[in-house]
Amino acid sequence: MTRLFSGRAARAALRLAPGFGVRLSLAALIAAGIIYFSAFGGVSAAPQSQGAGYITGVVRSSQGPESGVWVIAETKELPTNLIKIVVTDDQGQFMLPDLPNVNYSVWVRGYGLVDSMKRTMKPSTERVFLEASVARTPQEKAQIYPGNYWMSLMEPPAASKFPMGTYLEKPANWMHTFKSSCNFCHQLGNAVTRDLDHVFKARPELHTPEEAWDYRLRAGVRGVQMSGVANLLDRDVLVKMMVDWTTRISKGEVPAEAPARPKGLERNLVLTLWDWGTDHSFMHDENSTAKNKPSVNANGPVYAVSAGHGTLVVLDPQTNSTHEIEIPTRDPRASVPSRFPAPNPDSVFWGKEHLWSNPPYNPADPHNPMIDNQGRVWLTSRIRDKAPAWCSDAAASKYAAYEPLTAGGRQASYYDPRTNKFQLIETCASTHHLQFDTDANQTVYFNELIGPIFSWVDTKVYDQTLAETKDEFKAERAAVGWCPQVLDTNGDGKITKPWNIAPRLPDNATYAGDTAGGPNGWANPTEQDPKRDTKVAFYMYSIIPSPTDHSIWGVAEVYPGYLVRLERGKNPPETCKVELYRVPSPGLDPRGVDIDRNGVVWTALAASSHLASFDRRKCKNLKGPARLDGQGCPEGWTLYETNGPKFKGTDFRTDFHYYNWVDQYDVMKFGVGTPMATGSNSDSILVLNPKNGQWTTLRVPYPLGFYSRGMDARIDDAGAGWKGRALWANYGTHFVWHIEGGKGTKGKIVKFQIRPDPMAR
Repeated sequence: MTRLFSGRAARAALRLAPGFGVRLSLAALIAAGIIYFSAFGGVSAAPQSQGAGYITGVVRSSQGPESGVWVIAETKELPTNLIKIVVTDDQGQFMLPDLPNVNYSVWVRGYGLVDSMKRTMKPSTERVFLEASVARTPQEKAQIYPGNYWMSLMEPPAASKFPMGTYLEKPANWMHTFKSSCNFCHQLGNAVTRDLDHVFKARPELHTPEEAWDYRLRAGVRGVQMSGVANLLDRDVLVKMMVDWTTRISKGEVPAEAPARPKGLERNLVLTLWDWGTDHSFMHDENSTAKNKPSVNANGPVYAVSAGHGTLVVLDPQTNSTHEIEIPTRDPRASVPSRFPAPNPDSVFWGKEHLWSNPPYNPADPHNPMIDNQGRVWLTSRIRDKAPAWCSDAAASKYAAYEPLTAGGRQASYYDPRTNKFQLIETCASTHHLQFDTDANQTVYFNELIGPIFSWVDTKVYDQTLAETKDEFKAERAAVGWCPQVLDTNGDGKITKPWNIAPRLPDNATYAGDTAGGPNGWANPTEQDPKRDTKVAFYMYSIIPSPTDHSIWGVAEVYPGYLVRLERGKNPPETCKVELYRVPSPGLDPRGVDIDRNGVVWTALAASSHLASFDRRKCKNLKGPARLDGQGCPEGWTLYETNGPKFKGTDFRTDFHYYNWVDQYDVMKFGVGTPMATGSNSDSILVLNPKNGQWTTLRVPYPLGFYSRGMDARIDDAGAGWKGRALWANYGTHFVWHIEGGKGTKGKIVKFQIRPDPMAR
């Protein structure tokens, strides 16, 4: 039970306490407001006078003051639901700042505790006391552990059970492929995934755990992909492992290792969360500002894309309101197919409802928003079905003459908040993530997830051509470019045709359910002529331009993972030249990529639980023929292992990191160039100190299931201290109904701020 005491009641308790006569001088100080005596026995400096907008006090349980626990305030009285979360200090004190003057449900959550009862209160000058309840059983303690801790109960199959004759016969590869593939869409280990009761309730014809797991691995909007991964890993072996996992949990087994309570800087964290989207929005990424100018859009809206619904989702943090804007397509919507299949078999939660389809939903399929220096929101989005003729017409484009393109599953667009209008842009290549360079033309680059192409839009040329001609088709032909991936394997310093076509690599497999068995389908290589350069085909998941030399870096998940570096040269595409750098063991599966101001590349290794850096300046030999195996600079790599738990009986960590980000401008004051990774299955953002390899964990404890795919940080007011800057991330799970609260719960945008101390206002 939670008890609330005002400061007045505490002082009354002190006057009635035994031995009051010997504490007369202390009481006088209390009466004067100079020193405050806690009713629970602690003495501390009195908080400064506070008006409405704050709730402050102390948390105590039967064990004494509770340090490093969360105090949560939630209100539904604003245009969109708002949550504020802080952490208690060493004495159990807390300060919830910047609260609109409405009613809040306030309670305590912490490792070792059960959630306290919720009490209703408004911001006040009165100091309050919250009584926390100590968990009585290991099962009660473990209910709020992040998903990666529950995953640590999984026991890998015996080595003899793995598919033989492939890279999956190695236990590490099998486990990492399983972890990366499953967490790719949602947080494995959360309450829904470690329980089968809801499956049996929805499908009464299922009678055994084996039947239930086989069904859930096929069901719903992502059933086709899940089932493909299950087959790749050997369905019977995977189902047996999952059944063993959930059966032991149902019998009361809990993780052997408990997460630590926040400490140090982690206790200075202030979290603000807003609802946005719907109860079935798949919001992949958010964006608050320009990456290369983090004061752009100060105090302005924060944006995300709802991939399944084809909308731009907008939060106004000043008014605590949110809305969605439909993203247009160039072709009629009915002719632009959705990439999301209908559920087959039925979803356990939604039955036959096709959540992300065309119709009724918009097929624009946006993926990644990024704000430019003018405040426009650029997107990767689908504008048509078939590529226009000029993409492969040598007379229409020098890029088409060099490397004709005929597909392109997703293109580009931007939204201008000043006009409330969208501009659609044909890219010819398929787009996925986008990033702006620091060049004078604000070139925006795209990776191609389903093709081996670097592509870009010169935004200065595009804007000028559009302004002069009023013709968007002329503008995109003038500004759009692309390059294939060709290595200087003859070592003459330039790229010339004809090319060799690269053979398959020795380790010819990929992650994320690629059952083809080869790296991006390379086939029928030509005879390798040492006098020729060599064309490769790495499908890249993400991309980043370098601020030091304007090279472009992409990451490929081809086993075990590669960095792909492009130099455009002075006359692309003829001068485009690629280098390869293979991720060293034990690293596996790069997914995210970012770069610091010195040109050091950082990539999150989703499968092996590392954040890796690559410093090309350390390479001992960059001259001569380029190496196809990517192993020409092992000295450039440094791997930093994250510190989550390990799978039962193994040395394989359960942490999964979807993406990463570098604070190039020290927005969050951790230090210039601080790298961060998403703790996508651990409810967290992870901050690395490369000097000592130590991690700071910024945990989101409510609602459980914080699954972030990325982050960015914005400066709203450089002179306002901690209140003028923040890191932003969102709940990016495919399945919002998996997070705490279940079906009907909406997605959240999360604002992270770091105070000087836990009591700072």
